[in-house]
Amino acid sequence: MYRYLFSPIKINRVEIKNRIAYPALGLLYSYDSKLNDRYYHYFREKAQGGTGLITVGPVGVDFIGSGLLALSLAKDEAIPDFRRLAAIIQSEGARAWVQLFHAGAYSHPILINNETPIAPSAVFCAYSRVTPREMTLEDIRTVQDCFVKAALRAKEAGFDGVEIIASAGYLITQFLSPIKNLRTDEYGGSFENRIRFARELIEQMRSAVGPDYPITIRMAGNDFVPGSTTDLETPQIAKVYEAAGVDAINITGGWHESRVPQLPMELPRSAYAYLALNIKQAVNVPVMASNRIADPDTAERLLKDGYADMVNLGRVLIADPEWPKKAYEGRAQEIRPCVACSQGCTDQVFSGKPVFCIGNPRAGFEGERIVRKSDVPKKVMVIGAGPGGLEAAVTAAQAGHRVEVFEKGPDIGGQIWMAGAPPHKREILEYIRYYQAMIRKYAIPVHLNTTVDSNLVKINRPDFVILAEGAEPLIPPIPGIDHPSVLSAWTVLRDNPFLGKKVAIIGGGAVGLETALFVAAKGTINPEILHFLFTYDAEPPERLKELMFKGSCQVTVFEMLPKAGADVGKSTKWILNDNLKRYGVKIRTSTKVVAIDSGKITYEFDGKPGEETFDSIIVASGSRSVKKLSEEAPTWGIPYRIVGDCIKPGKLNDAIHGGFLAALDIF
Repeated sequence: MYRYLFSPIKINRVEIKNRIAYPALGLLYSYDSKLNDRYYHYFREKAQGGTGLITVGPVGVDFIGSGLLALSLAKDEAIPDFRRLAAIIQSEGARAWVQLFHAGAYSHPILINNETPIAPSAVFCAYSRVTPREMTLEDIRTVQDCFVKAALRAKEAGFDGVEIIASAGYLITQFLSPIKNLRTDEYGGSFENRIRFARELIEQMRSAVGPDYPITIRMAGNDFVPGSTTDLETPQIAKVYEAAGVDAINITGGWHESRVPQLPMELPRSAYAYLALNIKQAVNVPVMASNRIADPDTAERLLKDGYADMVNLGRVLIADPEWPKKAYEGRAQEIRPCVACSQGCTDQVFSGKPVFCIGNPRAGFEGERIVRKSDVPKKVMVIGAGPGGLEAAVTAAQAGHRVEVFEKGPDIGGQIWMAGAPPHKREILEYIRYYQAMIRKYAIPVHLNTTVDSNLVKINRPDFVILAEGAEPLIPPIPGIDHPSVLSAWTVLRDNPFLGKKVAIIGGGAVGLETALFVAAKGTINPEILHFLFTYDAEPPERLKELMFKGSCQVTVFEMLPKAGADVGKSTKWILNDNLKRYGVKIRTSTKVVAIDSGKITYEFDGKPGEETFDSIIVASGSRSVKKLSEEAPTWGIPYRIVGDCIKPGKLNDAIHGGFLAALDIF
């Protein structure tokens, strides 16, 4: 079905069975820089799922460049553990790579025993918030030697190839960047000098590992940092890499400190494939494309249209390690989606915590969360078809139980529909596509528009009940808030009603801010119209930008706390704030709404009263659990579990993981 995606390819003399690569991603499954069973289980499952090339990393080449958290090949003692991992990956039919890593100025002092990071120049780093020490010539020779020795260790451990990281703002990109490299010796100034460090490193590594051992490099297609390297310069960089001895080039987006989103769902699918094409047109070695390549059709198109020779499926393979197998077997609809939420992966890494996936309860828990066929299948009644109930139903069916789902609404999905309503959040709706496919696969009866009470449970006579009643909007005790003209955020996101010109939103948490974006985007032009107007020069660029972000509603958010968005993910909060500014959303923090009267909001700010009149008022003050059946369940005499928001309002992963674990508890 996907002829190009599943055709073999060679890197140097190593044949890879398909064009699918898993790139190096920080996982933080250990804090001693060593491999362990959690890594072994994780990578075995990636290989079992059908991926052609699997890269382990980032793997440090010395301590000051990687610190305590990254895996390390800086010493010979690491070789046996890496040999075991290479064998695990290869035993499942995949090729095993190691990515060799040095962060340079991006090293955080706290992770390197409070030493000062080293970099090409002593330029303050906004990412690590420290000024590094400028590398001496001896430092340069030492780091190059560390890369070479680490590559030899990877080769000795049996890995099929090594990758050098020259992207994301790490050491090699710091040498290349004119804003980070201010040296006046042979490693700074001209392009030839700034690329000297990387060129010498590749040449030394090639000499050490021999001509037949694959060396690849992961490079930024565009730093996306003002004054730094752009996609006008990167083809020339790639040519130098090729001439120095690399066998393939892996293209990604920009730096960690870029103000252009690199990973979240705001980035359209395959948006950075043009960067891979830009490099592919300049070199003769295979080129890999990266970033938000989420589905097989997109991956096949990129290969067919000549953007790249391979595709990286990073977080996509965390969400579903069987992505390649399902695509190959024509089961693409059964692929568990990566919705690019960043909550279980990027947010976790930035917080120094192990990676998981909000939508895949087994990611990171492969060795312990195992679905086994039940010896005594049960009749299971799942009440509620939100994400928690759906995950419970599918998992129970996989375990061989006889499952039926009962949902009071007209469709499955619950709050997923509302979560996927705001601009750039439609990826979340992929969960509905996935659960619909799994319901079909396991022939799970779903009873919609069915309100369950204790009598129906007794009539149904299940052996086990899973309660996923969900939540409902929390209405704060504000005088006038119960007026019919006051809408809940749930109603607005679900039904998209007509709203007046001036709109107030009470509540500045994640739901309130996402609702603000949803409302502010009303009346703006969509990408297709923008493309048309831009193509025919119908409007000047300034006017087009205005039409993109100035719609039919003026939005004001009222938040009692000093800062809005307290529950928004760490790695995506800045993107949400930027978008709110673009759409002209006003946010009044430390402001308490005390009354509502015919569109007039009375509030207190800094101890002083104020008022303002709006055409529409929306309440986004959180939610509360629905516990009607869970309070009655103890009287049924039937084993049961409660999952999701009906325990307490939480995040999507609380519901999905809770549903999965509840299904494993069926007895």
